[in-house]
Parts: sequence; structure tokens; C-alpha cells
Amino acid sequence: MENTRKKPTTPETNQTVYSILFIIGICHLLNDSLQAVIPAMFPILEESLGLTFTQLGLIAFTLNMVSSVMQPLVGMYTDKRPMPYALPLGLTSSMIGMLGLAIAPNFWTIIISVLFIGLGSAIFHPEGSRVAYLAAGTRRGLAQSIYQVGGNSGQALAPVITALVLVPLGQFGAIWFTLIAGLAVFFLIHISKWYAAQMKIFSNNKTNSTIKKPDKNMSKAIKGALIVLIFIVFARSWYTAAISNFYAFYAIESYGLTIAKSQIYIFTFLLMGAVGTFFGGPLADRFGKRNIILLSLLATAPFAIILPYTGPVSSIILLALTGFLLMSSFSVTVVYAQELIPGKIGTMSGLIVGLAFGMGAIGSVALGSLIDLLGLTTTMIVISLLPLLGFLTYLLPTDEKVREWYA
Repeated sequence: MENTRKKPTTPETNQTVYSILFIIGICHLLNDSLQAVIPAMFPILEESLGLTFTQLGLIAFTLNMVSSVMQPLVGMYTDKRPMPYALPLGLTSSMIGMLGLAIAPNFWTIIISVLFIGLGSAIFHPEGSRVAYLAAGTRRGLAQSIYQVGGNSGQALAPVITALVLVPLGQFGAIWFTLIAGLAVFFLIHISKWYAAQMKIFSNNKTNSTIKKPDKNMSKAIKGALIVLIFIVFARSWYTAAISNFYAFYAIESYGLTIAKSQIYIFTFLLMGAVGTFFGGPLADRFGKRNIILLSLLATAPFAIILPYTGPVSSIILLALTGFLLMSSFSVTVVYAQELIPGKIGTMSGLIVGLAFGMGAIGSVALGSLIDLLGLTTTMIVISLLPLLGFLTYLLPTDEKVREWYA
């Protein structure tokens, strides 16, 4: 007798609910802009509280590790027990953290505040991804792109936040971001009502379809594919961490730029990364997820390799191209993982996105040590080889093969 298990279904499977997708995308922008405030505040905190670079590194590590480690755990729990109203509760936690950050008198108060923000982010990301999945209809790549581009846009705001808010207002300027968190809570209450209604319809649906339970060979293939995805996330996250955290120093050293002008390079990379995130999903819906993941890294590789040898103007163009191409696979990787293991929407989102945060945190520390050891230029040359790991994508099963497994 064929071994089967229930396949989770979602109401209105074929209908893409754009209003929900745009709202959850805006909430993702607001959530990730809160996270962007923390590294943007580093020069302010160094001056106002006299923090050392080690302490600043611990703050960044705390934020990224809490949000990354907790994400798959939250996803695993909510896959079994969906919690629609966890979304506004998560952003309330972030709002408390932002308030603490604005008035923190010492290092340990900042660490506690960052824990609240990291926890809020860990709750938001897997549940936000589930909302995008529920609202996607047949356009899962596009839905994840709309959702993820909000987050990438929020991260790209860090240089703007530094220049327009934190420099003139100082540490207490972070108080304004409690209003941003409050706005996100307001939107997420609406989202949660829709989410709860979808879950109610789902629980009343008595005609769930079935899919084959993975056999031994299929389970082995799935595990192998997940390992390949982890290496791909590693390559993308470490390269992104290198550019986001250290390229400004490279531009200052190599091109003789000011701190303010060096931020243009980072902003260009992050902004075009957000654009790439948006376009990657629709392209994956049309040309296949595996193909876009492959193209994303391998097309980035030649531009990344050339980048350390170019001048100040051409490097901006190359950063725009690498940002666009590299991040075009971000949302696609999430959807690929979700389809690789159906029914584990939160777990897979938490794993892939949380892994990206965690890899970025570890990468920042490791790359900083590498710069101290080898110097900026040599490190930039070494990390330019990371996108070549995109060749591992050939080891992933095709989209058609994944669909055959569960047909």
C-alpha cells in the first residue's frame, strides 16, 4: 500500500492576494530598518558611551545570532501550531528594544535592548514568510520577492539613517524608531486577522490532498540538496558581509574618499541588491528556481573578481551589478527550500533566512580577523572567489524533479 501523508493546503490556492503581500512587504521593510539602526549607531555609541570595537562587535554578534538561531526554532513551532498574533507581538518586542537603545546608559543595557530587537526579528521572519506563502497563489517566487525586497530595502537604509537621523540627533534619535515599530504593529494586527481567517478556513477543509512520504533514497537526496543550499547561502552571506561591513574602509584606503562618500558604495550595493531580490522571484516563476540560483552566483563571479582591480567610478558600476545579481536568488532560495520539504514553510524560511543572518554574523568576525592578518586588498581579492561556489548548484535537483517527488 502506498505510504502517504497529508499535504498542507491553503485556501484560495490559485489566487494571489497582492494587498496582503504589499502590506507584509512594508512591514518587512520597517522591521529590517529597525535592525539597520543598530550598526548605523556604532559611531554614535562609540562616542557617547566610549564603547570599544570589541563591545561593538559583541552587539552586532548578539543581534545576528539571536535572530538567526531563533528563526528556525520559531518556524518549527509555528509549523505545528500557527500563531497569527505572534507577528504584532514580535514587533512589540522590537519596539521595547528600540526604546531601551535610545536611553541606554551603558553597554549591558544596550545588549539587553538588542536581545529584544533580535527576538522580535526572529519571530517576524518565519511568520512573515508564511503569510507571503499563504497569499502567493501560484506565484510563489513573486510573493517571496515582494516580501523579501522589503527587508533588503530596510537594510539598505542604514547609510541614510546614519546621515539624516543619528548624526544630528545622537543616541536618543533612536527614539523615533519606536514610532516605526508602532506603525508596523498596527499593520501586523490587520495581517494577523487575515492570517487567522486563513487558518480557520484551512482547519475546516476536510479534503486535503495527499503526497508521497519520502522514501529512503528521496530523503537522502533532500538532505543532500539542503547541504548544497547551505553552501550557497554561505557564499552569498559572506560576500555580502564583506562588502557591507568592510568595502567602505577599502574605498577610503584605495580611493582616498571621506567616510560620507564611501557610504555611496555600500548604499549602491544594498539598493541594487533589493532591486535584484524583487526581480529574482518573477524570473524564477518563469525560468525555474534552480536556474536562477545558478545564474545568480555564476553571473556575479566575473564582476566580483574584477572589482578589487578597478577605479572609484567603475567600482560603483560593478557593485551595482554584483548586488543585483547576487541577491536575485535570495527569495528564490527560500521558495526552493519550502518546495523541497512541503508543509515546513516556517522551518525552511527560518533555516534559510536565519542561516543568512548567522553566516553574516560569523562572516563579519572572521573577515575582520582576515583583514587584520592579510590586509584589506588581499582579503577583497580572496572573498571575490566566493561566488564561484555557485557551481555547486548543479548538484541541486531540478524544479521538475522536486515536483515529481511529490506528485
